[in-house]
Amino acid sequence: IYSLDFSQDPFGVLLRRRATGTVLLNTTVAPLIFADQFLQISTSLPSSFLYGLGEHRSTLLHSLDWNTLTLWARDVSPTESFNLYGAHPFYLLMEEGGDAHGVFLLNSNAMEVALQPAPGLTWRTIGGVLDFYIFLGPDPNMVIQQYQQVIGFPAMPPLWALGFHLCRWGYGSSNETWQTVRAMRNYQIPQDAQWNDIDYMDGYRDFTFDAQKFASLPSLVEDLHNHGQRYVMILDPGISSTNPHGSYWPFDEALRRGLFLNTTQGQPLIGQVWPGFTAFADFSNPDTHQWWLQNLQRFHAHVPFDGLWIDMNEPSNFVDGSQDGCPPGELDSPPYTPAVLGDSLSAKTVCASAKQKTSVHYNLHNLYGLMEAKATASALIQIQGKRPFIISRSTFPSQGRYSGHWLGDNRSQWKDMYYSIPGLLSFSLFGIPLVGADICGFSGSTSEELCTRWMQLGAFYPFARNHNTQNEKAQDPTVFSPAARTAMKDVLLTRYSLLPFLYTLFHHAHLQGDTVARPLFFEFPQDVAPLGLDKQFLWGRSLLVTPVLEPGVDSVMGYVPRGVWYDFYTGSSVNSSGEMLKMLAPLEHLNLHVREGAILPTQNPGTTSGATRGNPLRLIVALSQSATAWGDLFWDDGES
Repeated sequence: IYSLDFSQDPFGVLLRRRATGTVLLNTTVAPLIFADQFLQISTSLPSSFLYGLGEHRSTLLHSLDWNTLTLWARDVSPTESFNLYGAHPFYLLMEEGGDAHGVFLLNSNAMEVALQPAPGLTWRTIGGVLDFYIFLGPDPNMVIQQYQQVIGFPAMPPLWALGFHLCRWGYGSSNETWQTVRAMRNYQIPQDAQWNDIDYMDGYRDFTFDAQKFASLPSLVEDLHNHGQRYVMILDPGISSTNPHGSYWPFDEALRRGLFLNTTQGQPLIGQVWPGFTAFADFSNPDTHQWWLQNLQRFHAHVPFDGLWIDMNEPSNFVDGSQDGCPPGELDSPPYTPAVLGDSLSAKTVCASAKQKTSVHYNLHNLYGLMEAKATASALIQIQGKRPFIISRSTFPSQGRYSGHWLGDNRSQWKDMYYSIPGLLSFSLFGIPLVGADICGFSGSTSEELCTRWMQLGAFYPFARNHNTQNEKAQDPTVFSPAARTAMKDVLLTRYSLLPFLYTLFHHAHLQGDTVARPLFFEFPQDVAPLGLDKQFLWGRSLLVTPVLEPGVDSVMGYVPRGVWYDFYTGSSVNSSGEMLKMLAPLEHLNLHVREGAILPTQNPGTTSGATRGNPLRLIVALSQSATAWGDLFWDDGES
């Protein structure tokens, strides 16, 4: 279905789609540069409709107007044009006429991708080799399936992972955490999991908990389990290095076994993270996976957690490089440094020259979060014998096999709520369907209106968690007015009623790489109107979500693709020619539409996924114009 031609002068390759003659790649447009620490290759593009290339905060459809996207894992609040937590050197391109193809550069080094209005694209990386995979679709859904045939299909999450999660930094105590759980139960608001941030730890040290403020933590976890709920806590890869010898097993043991990142001198590289001075676990070493498992086993014996939240795994460092800086040399000061935030490879991370078991950090940096997730998934399976639940901040292709992702330290602002949608959809392209943003915003102070609208949107994130920073007023559903609280409860009940449908979508993602949260153009690739749409999305092929993303309105404009769509709540139908329609959206209402020809399996919602499982099932049948409909249901025990 393709032809490949080699050109000697100018040197390059031309890749064409046979059916249409479209030139997908033409690398003769600029010279190939191939040096040890500088590799550059350019191509023309057949259209300007390009998506992917994460992790960035941007619209779903990238601007090609001299836009350079840098890929180098970095701890920074999501900001336009910055390189963020993960690296995904993959793009999807929609050609004229509705065909799609994808390109993946399997390379873990620091890189930048320069987009040009020609339209054209330049890959520029400072290590490794040029190892390209081309996916010919021709349908966008098939491109993403083909990509995941290479990087691996996502893990099937346990059912409870698809319930509502609640967290904040700064509960301050296990009793305060418990109070929130009780308040949620009191109002009968659905909740599957309660989380804790770093304040549960003793001195911010991994595998400890504060014996004073969190003394009742084991009892809280027991109580959660007695109510069919789960407990998740945070873990960081930086291990406190300043405790008296013999007082902190995780550090002593890793030091004894040689499991840390080392300096060029062969000593553990010491940086600073939450506990103060820290050494960094080397997850490229299989022995580190065993040590990680042993630490988790020891902690699980005291606090039987159900899932893990792995943070700070870019890896993040409060000082640049190490407490002693970085040595001179071509790894820390390469001939060319891509346009990374901080203008240095070591900015807010460890030295690129740091030695790891498999290679130097220069080559492994973007893989750190993936390797930690792999170790963590393996440990959870050995401890629990069930499907693991892990959410990671730093990610790389194939991450979906081991974890989900949240979009990081966003702010309680309307614009951040909007940007979560292109973020969500981009990670769908990257093979990480279990994704969401901090509902109501992490930093800053939310408002009742923003939080209500965000809970409505967030109820349709595949991974739905409300999370808040310390020293801000609480933003869980129980703290708002009765009207707002009821609106939040209602939309969560709607989510829970759709769990059989959502769970089935995850089964298809796990089996063959289908997306869960899906851009509209995936289902209507011949229609040019949705190519730039990122304020709405679909669940699977048949449920259209149109959230309100601005303050002070009681209606929303949404695109309704061609065909008959039914209001989810009333069943009233609209026959669209493919047009923007005004939808009523009072504060208590989220617009949901079911596509003709779909059958959605639903269930009477309970306050946990477990309680919901025991309730009667129903089918919502949305007949097509030819009076046909199709749907499916995947059902199992939810965890094995």
